[in-house]
Amino acid sequence: MISSLTSDILFGFTGLISIINPFAIAFVFLDRTDSLSDLERAALAKRVSINSLCVLLVVFFLGTPILHFFGISIEALRIGGGLAVAVSAWNMLNAPETRAAETAGKPIDPDHPMSRAFFPLTVPLTTGPGTIATAIALNANRTHKLSEFVTSSIASVAISLLVAVVIYFSYSRAAYFAHYLGKEGTKVALRVSAFLLLCIGVQIILTGLSEFLTPLAGARAPN
Repeated sequence: MISSLTSDILFGFTGLISIINPFAIAFVFLDRTDSLSDLERAALAKRVSINSLCVLLVVFFLGTPILHFFGISIEALRIGGGLAVAVSAWNMLNAPETRAAETAGKPIDPDHPMSRAFFPLTVPLTTGPGTIATAIALNANRTHKLSEFVTSSIASVAISLLVAVVIYFSYSRAAYFAHYLGKEGTKVALRVSAFLLLCIGVQIILTGLSEFLTPLAGARAPN
């Protein structure tokens, strides 16, 4: 049981981390929090990681019933969420360079990063549609047998905690990563991260469209 549980945790953790890619998104997070101090950024990173933990737990245990309740398919989730990710990444690619000196010391307004801890910093930037769809898929075959349900539940909680810790570490250390890269290196890393995020959004949309169109094409194919 322990070996099976460990295997499930490692499989789910590596799958979600590869989708979230917090080390690359950390530069996007740094750009969105350019006006904050290191302490404020660390506090925001903690809030985002806690939000991500809550999102993952909700998706793991209630994701499928919620989608069924609202009549939302995985395909619609992928297409809609992919659009949100792609638009956000496109805006970042075309945004002017940030100037922390001009925004530091200003009072918090509705567009301040601290007021956007959940949307868009947590959803869809960190735990986007790809993450949600992956988490739902990981528990798609969960049975009602008590022993297997308990094992799956423990694995889901452990995976969520590990992912949240990595997100907090990556985001809270984003300034240190930028320091080692330097000013120009950080600009390049930010643009590359935004472009990769755009590609991820487009890929999510294409996956959703493919999953939606494939059954229709099969149904129309001649016998």
